[in-house]
Amino acid sequence: MKRLLNTLFVTTQGAYLCRDGETVCVRADGETKLRVPIHNLGGIVCFGEVACSSPLMGLCGENNVALSFLTETGKFLARVQGQVCGNVLLRRQQYRRADEPQQAAQVARVVVTAKLANCRVVLGRTLRDRPDGPGHQEIRRALDYLAHSLGVLEQPAVLDVVRGIEGEAARTYFSVFDHLITMQKEGFRFTQRSRRPPLDNINALLSFLYTLLVHDCRSALETVGLDPAVGFLHADRPGRPSLALDLMEELRPVLADRMALSLINRQQIKAAGFTKTESGAVMMDDDTRKAVLVAWQKRKQEEFVHPFLDEKINWGLLPHIQALLLARYIRGDLEEYPPFFWK
Repeated sequence: MKRLLNTLFVTTQGAYLCRDGETVCVRADGETKLRVPIHNLGGIVCFGEVACSSPLMGLCGENNVALSFLTETGKFLARVQGQVCGNVLLRRQQYRRADEPQQAAQVARVVVTAKLANCRVVLGRTLRDRPDGPGHQEIRRALDYLAHSLGVLEQPAVLDVVRGIEGEAARTYFSVFDHLITMQKEGFRFTQRSRRPPLDNINALLSFLYTLLVHDCRSALETVGLDPAVGFLHADRPGRPSLALDLMEELRPVLADRMALSLINRQQIKAAGFTKTESGAVMMDDDTRKAVLVAWQKRKQEEFVHPFLDEKINWGLLPHIQALLLARYIRGDLEEYPPFFWK
């Protein structure tokens, strides 16, 4: 369990949350592990097998503390709250900002800036490990182009320009992605990004990891009370979690792309685990999908120091922290949204 940004994250399986006066008590293994005054909390997020008493739910409702329940893997299940007041105001502000072109472009520019910076870190780490390896010149040119794009993004721009910069930068990044694959080249050769359906093994792997990531981002946004369907960078579309896609952009290189490269280069998955259907789509078999899911959950348990909070958290909480920071920005508590920059 960890307390960040006035939110209590309870990840200890079998924990029991109860009320003691005006205090939240977290009990596990027959003893009280944590006591937090309710007025110090803005939300409680419970992962997996975590139980809460009815009096505690009432205390949270009385104090406008959202109590959210997710599966152990991060799938949003439900949120318990009292009379609706805070979330509706937050969402109304979100809709206003999304409908105002200048404010939408400002958020989109910050998100794309973080994405491009994190893409540069992924490419830069490959150059650091293999400075004279195959494709090093192409990687250096891609790094230069991304650096140039970051320079352009330092100045305010309309939304269409931001989207155009993001699109060209993504094409440049993926144009050298094959050079980052050092093992199993025949089975995982990357030529270009293909989606709906993925047409080769590496695209099938990337699409699956992106699905897992957008799932986590959507759950995080639901938990803090934002509408996952109304974004800034991605346009509204029925059934599309646009804000979750926005949030995913800055995390995609760090969590998904690096995971894909690690699984392939460490030979944790094999090309034999992928099959091509009659339609041309490539699918993973059950064993490969299980191996990816196990690696994904293991990665989410690893810890790092969040650059903005300067606190140690695990990777699985990162979408939730960024969602909290985004909600604070939209609410007006922060002057700017602080995106995640990987170092």
